[in-house]
Amino acid sequence: MKKVLLALLVLAGMTSIANAEMKCAPGKCAAGKCGAAMKSGNKPKKMTKMFQMVPADKATILQKGDAKMFCPECGMTLPMFYKTNHAATVDGKVKQYCSIHCVVEDMKKGSKLEDIKVVDVKSLKFIPAEKAFYVVGSSKKGTMTMVSKYAFANKVDAEAFAKENGGKVVDFKGALKAAEDDFDKDSTMIAKKQKMMAQKGEMMYGKMCQKTDKKFATTAEAKAFIVENKLCKDLNPKQLQAVGLYLKSR
Repeated sequence: MKKVLLALLVLAGMTSIANAEMKCAPGKCAAGKCGAAMKSGNKPKKMTKMFQMVPADKATILQKGDAKMFCPECGMTLPMFYKTNHAATVDGKVKQYCSIHCVVEDMKKGSKLEDIKVVDVKSLKFIPAEKAFYVVGSSKKGTMTMVSKYAFANKVDAEAFAKENGGKVVDFKGALKAAEDDFDKDSTMIAKKQKMMAQKGEMMYGKMCQKTDKKFATTAEAKAFIVENKLCKDLNPKQLQAVGLYLKSR
């Protein structure tokens, strides 16, 4: 019963996350452009701030390309989940992930991740993951997981965070193992949510977007294409994620 209730709470949390999926900084959006969230000088609607979130101008984006503001695995906007961001070099290029769950997902695809980094919650700077102290299982919501995992450069900071919010302090290997152990059940939960969003995205695409035959390997690529080419009219952040998921999956 407890597991069912926990899953329902996480699904509800992901819904609120999707609703706030793009954070607009003054004058520019996290994706580089603002759509319906910011029009003609109007202020964007106030969003519930998540613990993971930082303003776009406070986030360090290490990867390059048109889709650099989005996680290459799930498509989520990186500043929205910055405090759980990871980065790694894959085939000579830097990839930046919204979460350690997405790091594991890329590994399971056979990608060789080198020089893995993680954001230090305290300083908001990237640090070597192998030197980080992770707090696993705190009361703060996780990203793409039912068991949160936050990293710190200093053990003192990690212990203070755990004392205040619960959780266990472990090293990177411990956090990675926890993410691997959680991967199947987290993936099942995520897939269910993404399937529902993609179905809604198909309807939105039919009503609000110009048609394209372009194929997309990732949701991030789809979202970047939508924004860059102004493919859809007045999509809010939740709708953008939904249409991106649909275009990637069709």
